[in-house]
Amino acid sequence: MDWLGLHGRRAVVAGAGGIGGAAAIALAGAGATVVVVDVDQERLDAVSLAAHEAGTAVRTKAADLTDAAAARTAVEDAAASLGGLDVFVHAVGVNDRRPVLETPDEVWARIISVNLDSAFWTARAAGALMVEAGCGRIVFLSSVSGLLAHADHAPYAATKGAVNQLCRVMAREWAAHGVTVNAVAPGYTETALTSAHLDKPGVRDGLTALVPAGRLGTVDDLVGPILFLCSDQAAFVTGHVLYVDGGRTLV
Repeated sequence: MDWLGLHGRRAVVAGAGGIGGAAAIALAGAGATVVVVDVDQERLDAVSLAAHEAGTAVRTKAADLTDAAAARTAVEDAAASLGGLDVFVHAVGVNDRRPVLETPDEVWARIISVNLDSAFWTARAAGALMVEAGCGRIVFLSSVSGLLAHADHAPYAATKGAVNQLCRVMAREWAAHGVTVNAVAPGYTETALTSAHLDKPGVRDGLTALVPAGRLGTVDDLVGPILFLCSDQAAFVTGHVLYVDGGRTLV
């Protein structure tokens, strides 16, 4: 995969869960040196083991990215350990499916904090380093929920729509400094975040019926688009939200 130009690049991935962990391992497999940051040490240990089993390696760092100072310090420390920062991927997210009228204040606050606050604080820290260096790639994990009006998704959808706009504004402000900022927006994807919901009677079949491709997405479906947006091949792509959804947003 030398055509990607990722060999020797220094990458930080926020989020060791399904998509974040897979992206970290793929970046390492493409030759990047990678630090994965997550609040959960068990997830960090799991992605480290998975990387080893895949014949590569990632470094890990535990940090609470819902705290502004901790998020900034985590990115800065990870970049310092790498000797600089070329790539940053934000793949942190939670959901809590319930109607608007049944959504408590604390659920709203938690989802905003995890999904949106952490995105702003970590990407701002990464962007500061990249603007100073005159180059860099930032990729957010968004969702089709940032565009479509899914019932029972209000806080989650609000954060993903906000991430899309955050991506565009950062892209606009940093383009002249050689920094690209994009987002990958998955459709219905088999991950730990969605497994319990998909296992409910009728849910999997119902959601699959909404996808023109006739199936749900997998974590592997997201890796290629993420690597592309992190690569030299995407040097003139910025402010773009790439929907990886099997055609879900077409109908």
